[in-house]
Amino acid sequence: MRVSLCLLASGIATFIAFGANAEDLDCNNPVTQADMTACERARQETADKALNAQYKITRAALATLDKDLGADGGAEKALVKAQRAWMDFRDAECEVTGFQARGGTMEPMLVAGCIAGLTDQRTKQLKELAETMGN
Repeated sequence: MRVSLCLLASGIATFIAFGANAEDLDCNNPVTQADMTACERARQETADKALNAQYKITRAALATLDKDLGADGGAEKALVKAQRAWMDFRDAECEVTGFQARGGTMEPMLVAGCIAGLTDQRTKQLKELAETMGN
């Protein structure tokens, strides 16, 4: 009996440590808190990849603008500065959001969801900026 309990506890600990495979998750209908958190983290990762791709495009557009205007790197440099400030804001804002469930199992889900949402918004902003620069 004691061995069975140890094996069960070990199995649960392994599942918690490694989580379910992303392929096993139904993020359209997550059931457990662990699933909800995993889905928000996957959404955060997807949003981050899209942001990074768009940031490269926007930065290239501003570098081209600098060359066309004969500027000394002003637009691209301003974008880099703004992006760093935005990342600090996003992380701080989402940390505050997490306090709704501070110390609870929902906290990581809230933070990941906040990061994903703000990252999606920033990606749209960067896309609009690149489009206004002619790309």
